[in-house]
Amino acid sequence: MAKTILDFEKPIVELEAKLEEMKRLSDKMDIENEIIKIEEKVRQLKEGIYKDLTRWQRVQLARHPDRPYTLDYIYLMTSNFVELHGDRSYKDDKAIVGGFALIDEYKVMIIGHQKGRDTKTNLYRNFGMPNPEGYRKALRLMKLAEKFNKPVITMIDTPGAYPGIEAEERGQAEAIARNLFEMSRLKVPIIVVIIGEGASGGALGIGVGDRILMLENCWYSVISPESCSSILWRSWEYKEQAAEALKLTASDLFEQKLIDRIIPEPMGGAHKNHHEAAAALKNVLKEELEQLAKVKPEKLIDGRLEKFGRMGAYVE
Repeated sequence: MAKTILDFEKPIVELEAKLEEMKRLSDKMDIENEIIKIEEKVRQLKEGIYKDLTRWQRVQLARHPDRPYTLDYIYLMTSNFVELHGDRSYKDDKAIVGGFALIDEYKVMIIGHQKGRDTKTNLYRNFGMPNPEGYRKALRLMKLAEKFNKPVITMIDTPGAYPGIEAEERGQAEAIARNLFEMSRLKVPIIVVIIGEGASGGALGIGVGDRILMLENCWYSVISPESCSSILWRSWEYKEQAAEALKLTASDLFEQKLIDRIIPEPMGGAHKNHHEAAAALKNVLKEELEQLAKVKPEKLIDGRLEKFGRMGAYVE
């Protein structure tokens, strides 16, 4: 499979290619000092580019096809994962996966959006866009976790809920609304993690929790930059301006107090090193689970309602 290179990454790739060429020549020529200098240039170039990414560039990183998805994190962070299927009403939605798992000593229910990596698997996963049965499956698993007193971890990575007619016929809006209501009063800890794209109600349908975490190069917004551009300017050409106006990155949302914590990614993004990204997320989840385990159920619910009640409030 061809490697995906984003526009702003091209200078790095070109310099790295030059570095690899020089390393191949090092057996025949004494160019060790030049290699060291170029390695330093690569390091400085990476730091400079990834330190000052625009909001649109972070959107591109969040959508990178090599980025780890929910199942990648599950297999890297947990053991004894048992996937559970179906909403017990219509069918099993492959765009949402979930089941019980162990994060070291913590027994948890993990639920998340799942995309595919090629055309075949994207069609199988519906490009990570759940139907109503996906949200009903998620709710069934959350209620199961509540029954056995296990914390819930949800992972958000979706371009939105599926907008097809058949989804509306089966009650897409009701399914998402039901999840918001039920998650707000679930009697076990809920940790929400945005691991990629977080678009609109499709993300919020599994996005109510006690702690909202977000990986460094993700976006979370009521609308995508392209859709915002098409509404305001009648064209997708202004998506970069829309991304800036929406303020949808992790640092923006942390400043607005819509999320609680930003999880650093490996240099260049989570797709550069799945193991390092998963290890960082695992450590943070264990810290949060330890803290939430000390809170009584009624306090969890009160805190959750207060937390989301503060969002969107303003004073004239």
